Amino acid sequence: MIEDRIEVIESTLVQARNIPGDRKAELLKLVAELRSEVRKLAETHQDEASSITSFAQVSAHEVSRSQKNTQLAETALHGLHLSAQGLENSHPVIVGIVNRFATAFSNMVLICLTNQLTAGSV
Repeated sequence: MIEDRIEVIESTLVQARNIPGDRKAELLKLVAELRSEVRKLAETHQDEASSITSFAQVSAHEVSRSQKNTQLAETALHGLHLSAQGLENSHPVIVGIVNRFATAFSNMVLICLTNQLTAGSV
């Protein structure tokens, strides 16, 4: 199930037309790191690994939407942050990956919203 979610995240990002190539490459690199670390995490913390990949999948979906819904994106990203809470001492690498992932997604949402506001479509 966790691996399936990682594959959906990758597919979502690859197919997203509104994500620039350089940003897409950065996100896909983070997904590869997430895959590696979440496998390790799942050995001892299956529920947390499942939550992280679930919220990462929803976050990827929200970022890939052509018309962003700020509240949904914020909710997904907040859930992603919360899913890694409590793992700082035992799994600091995955917490760092989740934080970078969420920051990259947050920045993309802000850029898209700024562009939409400038274009008058929000």
